[in-house]
Amino acid sequence: MQRAWKNLTKSKEISILAIIVVLAVCITIVNPNFLTVSNFFDIMRSNSIYGIMALGMLPVLISGGIDLSVSSTITLCAVVMGKFLQANPGSNMVAAILLCMAVGALAGLVNGLLVTEFHIPPIVATLGTQTIVMAAVLFYTNGIWISGMPDWFLRFGDIQFGAIPSGGKTVGMPVQILFLALVGAATWLILKYTLTGRGVYAIGGNVQSATRVGYNVSRVTAFVYIYSGMLAGLAAVTDILIVKQIDPNTFSGCELDVIAIAVLGGASVMGGTGTVFGTFLGIILMAVIKNGLVLVRVSSYWQKVVMGIIILVTISVDVINRRIEKSRLVHVDVEE
Repeated sequence: MQRAWKNLTKSKEISILAIIVVLAVCITIVNPNFLTVSNFFDIMRSNSIYGIMALGMLPVLISGGIDLSVSSTITLCAVVMGKFLQANPGSNMVAAILLCMAVGALAGLVNGLLVTEFHIPPIVATLGTQTIVMAAVLFYTNGIWISGMPDWFLRFGDIQFGAIPSGGKTVGMPVQILFLALVGAATWLILKYTLTGRGVYAIGGNVQSATRVGYNVSRVTAFVYIYSGMLAGLAAVTDILIVKQIDPNTFSGCELDVIAIAVLGGASVMGGTGTVFGTFLGIILMAVIKNGLVLVRVSSYWQKVVMGIIILVTISVDVINRRIEKSRLVHVDVEE
């Protein structure tokens, strides 16, 4: 029991949870409106888009890759769905979701093929597709917003589940948070209980070892990019359900925030580590920081500076820790 508690307290998740609690208490002291059910639902609803994309980014990072094209993929999926709904106002929610996820999966497949078949480094391949796709979408739309979504689609975005008293009114859980929860459950099941999920960790740990034990590295690698693209497509649906229209410029540069969420949650940019629970904590931590900066009336310009510092520090700490671990392993080998 003592050993289990010792391991638990050493885990990254406990450290992240402690930071969230401390930040929440400090922000609540400054602004008591922060720690309310309605505010929690609001910040999680607005950050559910980034959360869904971060859960798609998680397997990519665990495998040792990176996907910089999520910003262009979510934009492409949003524009395709917007044009589809304008042309087919009598469609339904299932068709819209499947269309977005299919477009996202296709974009992810292109990334996967570039990495596995053409052996282009992931950062180069995904940066290239991101630039090409974003430029093509902006050229097609001319940067003009797409509106006029069907009424049934707009009503779906206002669905809430449950009824919880908060601040003299009744609030429910928005459907966007349900999407996030379902994606989290699906990602956890894939990583924990499927052969592909175990292969993701194996490849991120050591590609040669994963190949020797029988994992199809190309197939698993292609899967993680397809999965990332699919969830970017679902994130596009989630975003439109919130804002009720499509701005092709909204998610330009959002890939850094998505990566930061996963890394804040304990995933490594060098591969091999990461959990769904940690990513959820990363989502909450990022949401608390952003909302807290707004509530304490920090300038929007300084908010970007703070977020940039957080991203830089988080990734730097991760790289330093991995180098320390690697040097210790080398030292042990020499002594033996």
